[in-house]
Amino acid sequence: MNVGVAHSEVNPNTRVMNSRGIWLAYVISVGVLHIVLLSIPFFSIPVVWTLTNVIHNLVMYLLLHTVKGTPFETPDQGKDRLLTHWEQIDYGTQCTSSRKFLSISPVVLYLLTSFYTKYDPAHFVVNTASLLSVLLPKLPQFHGVRVFGINKY
Repeated sequence: MNVGVAHSEVNPNTRVMNSRGIWLAYVISVGVLHIVLLSIPFFSIPVVWTLTNVIHNLVMYLLLHTVKGTPFETPDQGKDRLLTHWEQIDYGTQCTSSRKFLSISPVVLYLLTSFYTKYDPAHFVVNTASLLSVLLPKLPQFHGVRVFGINKY
């Protein structure tokens, strides 16, 4: 029994992506970011798409792959203290619908960005590097792995 806790989960980070409307809120927030960038008059359409892609991937990398632990006190006795949010989603189970959604959405955004930048080489390199930086940590082979000891503690 979790006394004084408003939720029934030991760690609510594990189920946040399964909440009602979270995927819709995610898509809407990316759309709002894109519209805000489009409203800046001196940015061209290819630059706006590239900025949308890079900002999205940077924020998702920071939120999913660098922030560790939980933002609230949990009764798990610090077990999840050394895990990133990505490693906590669905209790670490691979290939769940939440993980698939979070893996496919940057790819869809990358394809849209590549199309609207007309496959310009400079934009293509930036967008590909951005995509790889957010997709590689999501691979099951990197679950719990800290490359070069970065983000170990």
